[in-house]
Amino acid sequence: MKNLLNEIKSCMVCRDHLPNAPRPVVQVSENSKILIIGQAPGRKVQKSGIPWDDPSGDQLRTWLGVNKDQFYNEQLFALVPMGFCYPGKGTSGDLPPRPECAPLWHERLLRSMPNVKLTILIGKYAQDYYLVASKGVSLTDRVKNFNRYLPGYLPLVHPSPRNKAWHKKNPWFAQEVIPLLQKTVKETLESAAVQS
Repeated sequence: MKNLLNEIKSCMVCRDHLPNAPRPVVQVSENSKILIIGQAPGRKVQKSGIPWDDPSGDQLRTWLGVNKDQFYNEQLFALVPMGFCYPGKGTSGDLPPRPECAPLWHERLLRSMPNVKLTILIGKYAQDYYLVASKGVSLTDRVKNFNRYLPGYLPLVHPSPRNKAWHKKNPWFAQEVIPLLQKTVKETLESAAVQS
């Protein structure tokens, strides 16, 4: 795992397509229990080098029912984006994750994490990549029908503050998905604590 992380951290594959010098942002351990696959770091995260170190991360931790110490413990949480570096600004938000990253690194990372019990797919890019059988299904329908993808995956909407309108239109998310998410995360972490 250490060698793989060093390879990822020194990756320059996308350097000609990025607005800044590459700075891959990832947190993993061979012991991680919960894998969170997101989009790509934003500008703030690219600067700090800490995954989910922004308002989206604050919201995500609230949804998960965990504190920062738990979240940033790589023995508990692996934080893997679809694109490892900030892709730049688009017309309405950040550009999509660079398409080179996931095919280049994800399979090797996942093989190196045999103890993952729960994989959370945040946003359209992660869901399109991992839920191939549900191609053409909207993000809203995937999240609403999360039970179809368990126990392998749990699809979530992105916790960005920009998604306030989505939450207003979909109150079932807070009523049904968040309690199930918190319960599943708690049980996974408690199970991991018993086994260690």
